[in-house]
Amino acid sequence: MQIAFKSDIGKNRSINQDYVNCFMNDAKQTLMIVCDGMGGHKAGDVASEMGVSHLGASWKNTSFRNSEELSRWFISSIQRVNDLIFQKSLDFSDLDGMGTTLVAAAVVGKELVIANIGDSRAYVYRNYRLRQITEDHSLVNEFIKSGEITVEEAQHHPRKNILTRSVGVTKKVDIDIMAMPILKGDVLLMCSDGLTNMLTDDEISQLLKEWMPLEEKAASLVDKANEAGGSDNITVLLADLTLREEDKLWK
Repeated sequence: MQIAFKSDIGKNRSINQDYVNCFMNDAKQTLMIVCDGMGGHKAGDVASEMGVSHLGASWKNTSFRNSEELSRWFISSIQRVNDLIFQKSLDFSDLDGMGTTLVAAAVVGKELVIANIGDSRAYVYRNYRLRQITEDHSLVNEFIKSGEITVEEAQHHPRKNILTRSVGVTKKVDIDIMAMPILKGDVLLMCSDGLTNMLTDDEISQLLKEWMPLEEKAASLVDKANEAGGSDNITVLLADLTLREEDKLWK
């Protein structure tokens, strides 16, 4: 599996509160994580880094035989990360109220498993079409589902950045878990809203169609978001999920 990622401060922020990384466990399975922090000047940065680093540290001594095992691990481990961030926000006054989105993904066998809290997203690019897998946990998404506003109106809604779920803000966290079979040629896109607030799904899809290395595609997506305004931090992770024979860890 090939992976490329890039994070950029954007054009209007003084600090990058996004965090992204990958981790390999004992079974050579890879965990991919994107977090987008929120809070005071430094607090969001602390929350997002904690989300990635603590979940990644928990991953290293694991191995999974199926998606059910992995899903259970996601639920218990993200809850522990939530506890750590929540407690740190109580211990330090300058970190009060900090939190982070979190989207994480891993492949076990021939399945992709995704965990999500907040409005950072996971997509799968398949057969030249981009499909959003995660659901935004945001106020405007609730408005869309209730029919109060359209998807187009949501793009410029004044309460667009209000989350209904995040990691580290309350003692309990509600986690979405999704599992789906992988097909040959699938590409995973994980990103913060700094990308999706600047580029439409069609614009992202058009760039993914271009013939270029994965690293260049990730960099180009960040560049395009900056060209469109770069109003927030921008983080992109791309993974070619195509399984080779030697990648099939479980039969």
